[in-house]
Parts: sequence; structure tokens; C-alpha cells
Amino acid sequence: MNDKQLVAIQAATFVKDGMLVGLGTGSTANYFIEELARRQREDGLKITTVASSTISANMAQSLHLPIVALEHISYIDLYVDGADEVTPEMTLLKGRGSDLVKEKLLAKAATQFIVVADESKLVSRIGQNFVIPIEVIPFAWQLTKKSLHDAGAEGDLRPNAAKDGFWVTSHGSYVLEMKFDKNIDAETLNNIINNTPGVIEHGIFYSLADAVLIANNGHITERWR
Repeated sequence: MNDKQLVAIQAATFVKDGMLVGLGTGSTANYFIEELARRQREDGLKITTVASSTISANMAQSLHLPIVALEHISYIDLYVDGADEVTPEMTLLKGRGSDLVKEKLLAKAATQFIVVADESKLVSRIGQNFVIPIEVIPFAWQLTKKSLHDAGAEGDLRPNAAKDGFWVTSHGSYVLEMKFDKNIDAETLNNIINNTPGVIEHGIFYSLADAVLIANNGHITERWR
């Protein structure tokens, strides 16, 4: 069993009967979804799920997990998802897969948000290993980019897979990929981007995670807020 599978199974132990559970997106989240399906099948676990992406929704449906649409919920009991970066104070960088809006909606709506990661995702500061994805209104992208540039950021629109145009999210937004001064702390960075007109959502998940489960060579460490 690899580290991703191990930490996903550990996260699934927090799921109890009657819960409405948010499903993350990505390789670790897939193991979590598979474990929920196994517990439903073998242990009679009774839950309802809501997905952060079409990919996760399709997987849940294929494994016969009950699923509701995001527009029908106002809260969830538990959300489990991975992250691209995790700082010591549990600020996260997410969204390299462009599911930012749904992921942050679920993180905010959850009574408990548990992050699953391996040792490679641990960083000393946000933006250490990856650019920060910022979802923007298409007609405003140049104005938004200028505002972010004035705040000290550098970057441009994310290209599409064919490199012949811009990346467009599932609900029609563009994504700016920006680098900021490494001396700006996560709270300040979060506020700068939140207060920039034209921004729909961004990849800094500040003060949202309740716990981070970190797998390293078969061992799991838990950090709680």
C-alpha cells in the first residue's frame, strides 16, 4: 500500500453514518472515494456525498455512492481533499487542476476540513514550489493582471493543453498563474488577492484546514488546528 492510499484510508476513518461528505479531486482523493465505497459495500456505511469536480462525481457514481449536486446543499459535515503545498501553519495551495471555486466552497462549508498529503507537499511558505492560480473573469483579465502586477506579482494566463490558447475552467473562467514576493506572508497575500477586482477565486486556502494528515514512508502524522 502506497502513502497516498494509506493516508486516504486514515482520513476515511473520520466518516460516520449519516454524514454529508465532500469529495476532493486528485489521486489521493480517488483512494478516499474508493475506501468510502468499500465501507458502504462491506460495512453498510450510510452517507451522502457531494463532489468538487466532474471527475470525482463520475467516480463516486461509478462506485454507487449516493451523490447530491452542489446547488442543493448549504453545509457539509466533512470535506477531504489533497493540496499542492502545505505550510507549517496549515495554509494550503490548491487549484493546479482548476477546480478552485468548488473546492473552496466545500472547504468553507465543511464542519471539518481534513487535508491528505505526503511529505513532498510540505513547504515553508505558499508559492515555494508552484505559481498561485487565480481564477478571473475573462473580460477583466488584463485589468486584474495589472492590479496584481502593481501589488508585486508576475505571471500570465495559463495556456490550454494544446498551447494554442488560454485555459478555460469548467464554468468559463480564465486562470492567471502568478508569483509574488517570497517575503509576503500568507494572510497578506490572501487579502491582496481577495481584494483585487475581477478575481473569482484563488488557490490560497488560508485558515480553512482543520487537520492535515501527512504520510511519509508508511507512517502518518496528524496536525490539528
